[in-house]
Amino acid sequence: MKMIVAVIKTSRLDAVLDALTEAGASGLTVTEVRGYGRQRGKTEVYRGAEYEIKLLPKVKLEIAVPSDIVEVVVEALARTANTGKIGDGKVFVLDLKQALRIRTGDRDDAAIAG
Repeated sequence: MKMIVAVIKTSRLDAVLDALTEAGASGLTVTEVRGYGRQRGKTEVYRGAEYEIKLLPKVKLEIAVPSDIVEVVVEALARTANTGKIGDGKVFVLDLKQALRIRTGDRDDAAIAG
């Protein structure tokens, strides 16, 4: 099992969710986050005053998947999140040692299956 963690632009969320469902991801967690990478923020003008936004709004996705569909899910995520511009985000793939569905007691692959 693997845990896929992705940080993407908020504008791409709906397209990414559709692609992940088609790729076989049965569930995920979405969190609104703020941060920066190479962008280092941006400058905005509000009521004639210029100010700097250092932490940009993003969306963090956490997806637990069986090891056999990791590449398909990562490819679908990367393809749909890509705008070709700076700030598209990052994808991290981590080993997932154990999973437990609290309601039923299912463990590991059975716990993350749809």
